[in-house]
Amino acid sequence: MDNRAQIREFLATRRAKLTPEQAGLPAGSGRRRVPGLRREEVAVLAGVSTDWYVRLEKGHIVGVSDDVLEAVARALQLNDAERAHLFNLARAAKPAHAPRRPTKFALRPSVQRILDSMTTAGAFVHNGRLDILAINPLGRALYAPVFDNPAHRANIARFNFLDPSAEDFYPDWNATADTTVALLRTEAGRDPHNRELADLVGELATRSNAFRIRWGAHDVRTHRTGRKSFHHPVVGALDLDFDTMDLSGSTGERLTLTACTAEPDTASGDALALLASWAATHIDAAAEPSGRAHAG
Repeated sequence: MDNRAQIREFLATRRAKLTPEQAGLPAGSGRRRVPGLRREEVAVLAGVSTDWYVRLEKGHIVGVSDDVLEAVARALQLNDAERAHLFNLARAAKPAHAPRRPTKFALRPSVQRILDSMTTAGAFVHNGRLDILAINPLGRALYAPVFDNPAHRANIARFNFLDPSAEDFYPDWNATADTTVALLRTEAGRDPHNRELADLVGELATRSNAFRIRWGAHDVRTHRTGRKSFHHPVVGALDLDFDTMDLSGSTGERLTLTACTAEPDTASGDALALLASWAATHIDAAAEPSGRAHAG
């Protein structure tokens, strides 16, 4: 993943989304050849020269101060996730970076014990590539379709874009697909030299036109809390709240624990309880979810 190309395309797509009216500028006369702001308009809003901004949008970001990046972020009206992504791209552009080789995965046994103690929540741990690395029995039952095909290797993104059943599993598949790609794009900005991530993106872009189109949009987002809807093959409709917390692996990899719960005394609450009962007799969560060995 070329960092300079990422910078160029990210800034260009953000600029294209912002109209002169939204930026507080006069619309001007005549039709625009492309949507959104012109480069010179972004330069004016950021308080820099047009030549300087054009150079920045070409990917020349090394040495640019945080104050200038903040000014560009304000000019483009970036949200918190987009601003963080811009700063991640700037950090990644510094010299002395090389592709990061895969490291042996290790998850503390105590993390699995925490997951197993969450008996009324579907809970799992994933990395930035959306590999499910550990999961509790209810989580394994909830995400059972993700594990049905061993070729997906317990990767949520592969399931979402390469398995036709994903469109049945998610009532609003388009929104789920948008979120999936935005999370991978965010991770690519944070860790652009991750070879496994680059391989995953290349695989999905080659095999899925839906992924390829979304990847080109350069949308990013955070995913801390919200609601997920499922059409589960065993219990039917589920509307679940999700909350996340950051963990750290012994290799330094950024990990996330996600817990899905249902509001009490609702149809989804009853369905999740039924799924928990089903999981008690049908699911063996002791099996490794992604084929990676746990280390102590």
